[in-house]
Amino acid sequence: MDTAFAPSMIEAPHPRNDLAALPELDIEQLQRHMLVTQRKVRAGQYLYRNGQPFHALYLVHAGFLKTCELTVDGREQVTGFRMRGDLLGVESIGLAVHTCDAVALDDSVIWELAYPPVLNACLHVPELQARLAAALAEEIRRDRAWMLSIATLPAEQRVASFLLDLAARLARLGFSARHFILRMGRADIASFLALKHETVSRALSHLERLGHISVQRREVKLLDVAALRSLVGLPCTVQ
Repeated sequence: MDTAFAPSMIEAPHPRNDLAALPELDIEQLQRHMLVTQRKVRAGQYLYRNGQPFHALYLVHAGFLKTCELTVDGREQVTGFRMRGDLLGVESIGLAVHTCDAVALDDSVIWELAYPPVLNACLHVPELQARLAAALAEEIRRDRAWMLSIATLPAEQRVASFLLDLAARLARLGFSARHFILRMGRADIASFLALKHETVSRALSHLERLGHISVQRREVKLLDVAALRSLVGLPCTVQ
């Protein structure tokens, strides 16, 4: 369901990365320069699909989504998981159509920013321009980091690195970094990490036997963060 957006504020997450450190966006100010539409996307529904005309950027206000593409043999390849504060659609800037699918894994609230009007709004709302630039930079850094991870880390280390990254992102939003629910299934994690479903399950089970984590279906507890960081070659200091 799409509705005209009611005046509000975009909450700034905990300032521990570029996106989180940006100032809040004033929706009332933004609406003076462009149309802002609130969209509600139910779990399992598509926000947009590969090949659909590209006409907007999407800021996640609440919920959890995945982005994915089809491989040459028709399989779905998960390319990322997006949560509050993330900007979707930036990968298609400069193109006529979207280059991937965006699917809600949880009931989500999305703020649709029409494109190219959002570019004109950037001239009047510096906070928006800063957030857009940071989102583009974050997209590049995230892709580079995960390509490096997939190319260099064995399966168990990939899973551990994924859990640490997810925990850090949740912590920046004010949630627990030690106890959380996985919004995605094992198959989605496996696709994202270029592993088999069974390999992810075995890695989680082994990490649990080592006492590093506790897993009950989709409920995860990180019991020994220092050990997980050591496993993936990160400094053991816990922030």
